[in-house]
Amino acid sequence: MKKVLTAVAVGALLVTAGLLAPGAEAATGLVWTACTDEGLIEAGAQCTRLTVPVDHARPSGAKLTLALSRVRHTSPDSAYQGVMLVNPGGPGAPGLGLATLGASVPGEVGGRYDWIGFDPRGVGASSPALTCDPAVNGYHRPYYVPLTRTIEKAWLDRSRDYAAKCGRAGGALLDHLRGTDIVQDIDHIRRALAAPKINFYGFSYGSYLGQLYATRFPGNVRRMVLDGVADPGRLGYRGQNLDQDPGFDRNMGLFFDWIAKHDDIYHLGTSGAAVERTYYAEEARLRRAPAGGVIGPDELSDALLDAGYGVLGWADDAAAFAALINDDDPGPVKDLYDSAYPQEPGGDNGTAGYLATVCTDSKWPRDYATWKRDATRLHRVAPYETWANVWFNAPCLFWPARAADPARIDGGQAPPVLLLSETFDAATPFSGALEARRRFPRSVLIEGVGGSTHAASLNGVACTDDAVAAYLRDGSLPRRLNGSRSDKRCEPLPQPDPSATTAADPAAAKLGRRR
Repeated sequence: MKKVLTAVAVGALLVTAGLLAPGAEAATGLVWTACTDEGLIEAGAQCTRLTVPVDHARPSGAKLTLALSRVRHTSPDSAYQGVMLVNPGGPGAPGLGLATLGASVPGEVGGRYDWIGFDPRGVGASSPALTCDPAVNGYHRPYYVPLTRTIEKAWLDRSRDYAAKCGRAGGALLDHLRGTDIVQDIDHIRRALAAPKINFYGFSYGSYLGQLYATRFPGNVRRMVLDGVADPGRLGYRGQNLDQDPGFDRNMGLFFDWIAKHDDIYHLGTSGAAVERTYYAEEARLRRAPAGGVIGPDELSDALLDAGYGVLGWADDAAAFAALINDDDPGPVKDLYDSAYPQEPGGDNGTAGYLATVCTDSKWPRDYATWKRDATRLHRVAPYETWANVWFNAPCLFWPARAADPARIDGGQAPPVLLLSETFDAATPFSGALEARRRFPRSVLIEGVGGSTHAASLNGVACTDDAVAAYLRDGSLPRRLNGSRSDKRCEPLPQPDPSATTAADPAAAKLGRRR
């Protein structure tokens, strides 16, 4: 039976362990209450709100509030290892639900930490939450590929209009939604929790936040796991646009190959090339007549793009595609699309939050001619996502907030960091993980060899997940090798067996996804 300690005894124990500031309580100034999210309630989580400055350079000025969640440690207090903040990336993705992540760490190691989820500024339950126009991701949009000047002009007008609406909706906040603002918030959370050091688990863009935090506050970092590692030198126009397109085209090809292997189930073609032809033929048909009146070529490509992020949703994605082709039933594709782009008031919060950060983290070209030249070249070799990516990011051409020069990332003073990436990650290419490894000389990189899943850890691959557990248990890491390479090679997240796969949670496959 675990011994029950008084609040005073717990505080003394944590001070001894170096995990709590002397004289501080476990959460100074925070009042934790019951959460309202069903998953958090089931996990026994608590929720609270933290007030921070809109502009950290003016701490007495306007304020906003961050929504936080907490799943407390279940280990004996003598084994407690501090707070673990989690960020899912996006940017613009809410993170409250990730307070439950500790339950996925093997060997009950996650139970040694207090897991802290939070919705970043402008996102989710944090207030104010940025929303500009819920119709931006609605149906009946122009075809992504600008085959005519009329299509091109329509997209440029839409992009200009959305940027202007975000300027009106965001006001002064729009100048303070950069990664540099978010890491200042993270340090405010650390102080509110009275933790001299934090542990951090960041996925996708969250891996960039981790790199930035460890650069600016290296003395405040204890342990850090960064999964789906963003390239610290290629933010913005290249990192969130050009670099991704070839990878998504390749990964959609892998998905089509997998569908062909299971033609007895999906009946879409016996080769990847045949499935691909079926896909583009359907795109052409939907340009003439949207399925169910709403699923056009843009909605189809956006709904199935999930497959380009990795194998977690392949069975659901393939079943939806097969229902559209074989049964003329657009319902499953519509469900996938609506899951990614909620068709409701405030449903564009993810899009707005994403753009507000990436458009200001670095300076994007303001001349459309540059975008058009690059996209025309890329579309020839990577047609699946190139123009879709252009128009998703095109509001950055007109964004009404100040863009900064890219922040300096230097992990020379950071403690040992664990980096994770699969070889064919499209959203954050493997080359970015190698660059982060170079900049963090005490880091170790684990590669899911040959895998195509973005941010895949804690999904059941023992080689990777056990290494995460070992690091979180006692700080142990694989040996760092010489050269620009991964330090430990693991099998990737396996492709699913559709004959044995039950319906997956669509949200599971979208962790850290761009949109």
